[in-house]
Amino acid sequence: MNRTIVLATSIALGLAVATACAQSTATPGAKPAARPAAAAPAAPATGLDAAIRNAVAKAVPDTKIDSIKPSLIAGYKEVAIGGQVVYVSTDGKYLIQGSLIELGSKENLTDASEAVIRRSVLDAVPRERRIVFAPPNPKYRITVFTDIDCGYCRKLHAQIGEYMKEGISVEYLFFPRAGLNSESYTKAVNVWCAPDRRTALTEAKLDKPVAKKTCANPVAADFELGHRVGVDGTPAIYASDGTQLGGYLPPDQMLARLQKIAAKPVAAN
Repeated sequence: MNRTIVLATSIALGLAVATACAQSTATPGAKPAARPAAAAPAAPATGLDAAIRNAVAKAVPDTKIDSIKPSLIAGYKEVAIGGQVVYVSTDGKYLIQGSLIELGSKENLTDASEAVIRRSVLDAVPRERRIVFAPPNPKYRITVFTDIDCGYCRKLHAQIGEYMKEGISVEYLFFPRAGLNSESYTKAVNVWCAPDRRTALTEAKLDKPVAKKTCANPVAADFELGHRVGVDGTPAIYASDGTQLGGYLPPDQMLARLQKIAAKPVAAN
């Protein structure tokens, strides 16, 4: 499900029945656990933007606000929740969800703000936790969330040499679309645990068998990270500034998109 719909649904349900947000973790058929002593309610937020934090916490108790920043909409603040930007009135009464477009430039300001969030999240992933295919002196870097079995992921990887000739470093993270403990997840673990990950990834994408191995691996962490930045299909491709490039693009079109992004003035954060 699209993460925009997820957040909107969560907020709507929270506003309608705030108490329904707490979920039971009891195992079916198990005896109910002893009820713990009643905990004191969380203290209301104080200071700047307290009305926004208190309103969101009341509507959806489990929601974590990542940041609150000034907004170009008078009377509203830009609020980042789970990698997504919404706009909340300073008195905490109203929430606007959708894209803020500057009509003069036709720029999607919401996308730009979300790109900043994604960049921060993706920059925290070290190079050694990626499978990297790069030319000697890359001009551009892209992060690609990949699934071993997806058709367009395989098409992209079949052209990996062409991307590198265009000066593009392709840096893979795993996103097994069928979920953890699926066949695609197991294949990703096999690739990561192989002595030569680059060769193993290439062979897996050619549907060649890769020796089954287990080791400490980042596949589950990559999968969770993908959800945080809004991956809902593969390949999911992001430029180094956090801009979402979408899915598969041929090498020449990928280069054109990256050149266009590089030519844009850098916005002050």
